[in-house]
Amino acid sequence: MKILLVAPAWVGDMVMADCLVQCLARRGDTDIEVLAPPATAALGERMAGVSAVHRLEVGHGELGLGRRRALGRRLAARGFDQAIVLPNTFKSALVPWWAGIPRRTGWHGESRFGVLNDRRRLDPERYPLMIERFMALAGEPGAPLPEPFPVPALRVDADARAAVVERLGLSTEGGVLALCPGAEYGPAKRWPAHHYAAVARRAAEQGRQVWLLGSPGEREVCEGIRRLAPAARSLAGETSLLEAVDLLSAADVVVCNDSGLMHVAGAVGTRVVAVFGSTSPGFTPPLGQDARVAQLDLPCSPCFQRTCPLGHLRCLEELEPQRVMAWL
Repeated sequence: MKILLVAPAWVGDMVMADCLVQCLARRGDTDIEVLAPPATAALGERMAGVSAVHRLEVGHGELGLGRRRALGRRLAARGFDQAIVLPNTFKSALVPWWAGIPRRTGWHGESRFGVLNDRRRLDPERYPLMIERFMALAGEPGAPLPEPFPVPALRVDADARAAVVERLGLSTEGGVLALCPGAEYGPAKRWPAHHYAAVARRAAEQGRQVWLLGSPGEREVCEGIRRLAPAARSLAGETSLLEAVDLLSAADVVVCNDSGLMHVAGAVGTRVVAVFGSTSPGFTPPLGQDARVAQLDLPCSPCFQRTCPLGHLRCLEELEPQRVMAWL
């Protein structure tokens, strides 16, 4: 059976989609190809169960009907039996529809009558975790999920890792603490810079290398931490996504927010300490084999807001660095 997986646009969601890929691959008779935007497509190349990756060259938030139609017509020749559409938007289901894929599966989402012909009604109480919602689309409606759940796993390229370590002049002597202080969702997910800096200073005092990783848009956040902890090295914007994947595999431990790199770190087998503020580990927890969650039990948290609606950000400000340091 040949399946086209229409993948998410967010890094963390894309990593979690590997749980679905593994469920499909367990059948033994599936050929899984991925359709993804440029921001996440490269991650599909690191998934063992994916045979090919197709890039949807449409910007985030852009409709791009002409490009979607043209891509759908090209993909029609690949003879897919089923498409599984993970994003809930109407536009995300258009390429499989234009490709004429016989079975087009996904959650009801944005009233996707017609473009999906295997629409499922989501019961959030039955599937509280995002990975459960993804994996539930692998089988028939109501089918049991695998036990235990598969854990996302991304392949590490050791040669590429050595090359980026050399290119950036990095060292792994004494061990590596990687800090990922960004979170594109908003400041209510970001542990304050002075807390990250305290952790960085302690690690440097212990002889560890400290790397700050993030996207080009997170340079300012990382530089703010580096100014408070001069021994740290900011790599924000200096690596590709796949280089960040490989570098995270070289770390002994990663301290991060609820972010895409949190999921990447777990998927390459690195120990993770994840700080949660406005969001909940009951929906998108770190999924690695060795992961811990640092979170305060406040009546206002989780609020799932981008910025603190009360203006104090206590859920993150009052989460002291010593709590995280105890797990390093």
